[in-house]
Amino acid sequence: MKTITSRENPLLKSARKLAASSKERKKAGKTLLDGIHLVEAYHQAGGLPEAVMVSESAQNHQEIRAFLKKVPPENLIVLSDELFRDISTVDTPTGIVALIRIPQPVEGESDCCVLLEDVQDPGNLGSILRSAAAAGIVRIHLSPGCADAWSPKALRAGMGAHFHLSVHENSDLATAAQDFPGQVVATTLAAEKTLYSLDLTGPTAFVIGNEGAGISEDLLAAADSRVMIPMPGVAESLNAAAAAAICFFERVRQTC
Repeated sequence: MKTITSRENPLLKSARKLAASSKERKKAGKTLLDGIHLVEAYHQAGGLPEAVMVSESAQNHQEIRAFLKKVPPENLIVLSDELFRDISTVDTPTGIVALIRIPQPVEGESDCCVLLEDVQDPGNLGSILRSAAAAGIVRIHLSPGCADAWSPKALRAGMGAHFHLSVHENSDLATAAQDFPGQVVATTLAAEKTLYSLDLTGPTAFVIGNEGAGISEDLLAAADSRVMIPMPGVAESLNAAAAAAICFFERVRQTC
């Protein structure tokens, strides 16, 4: 166990940059997990943080104290509460942050995948990843216009789902759609067919578009089917994360 007392410590300076900058996260290939739930989820998925930083007061927290017993002493760093607030990514610090290397996506075929085009809200993105993991979907492709999948907000919304997925960022979605060995289903308000009229029991790739603009014409052209989700109420559209979850679990309903 090591105690850091200086704000100018190189590790803390690096952590502050990772917390604030997507560019820095991509450059370093690292990110921060803020909170015991995320840190535990990463550990349970077989991950080993490069460093675990804990505030002095958080050492008295029962759940955190129990987890710290699993951390190799050389990877454990204690900070004053003041220094910890400098690196925390939330308004009310939880008391524990892990520095990890961003997992690399795994290549290989999948019977179901998700193509996300320009989903720009990190909360929506994280929620979609959480629903995908819950539905047993592993492979996710993100267009260059999507939010950073490994940002603190997306990680918090994902609630640990990231560590069970193969997340391919900066993907060419049209190529991914063409290469997928099954049907490609795009959700759009302009479709005549409904999601529930489609047979989803075979290999299926779901295309989810931007929160406001929807799916681009080029990507729609690459889809085998365009479907809408019936909405008998007064809302004009569904949140992207809600629409994605409905699609994923309609497939679960049909295949279980």
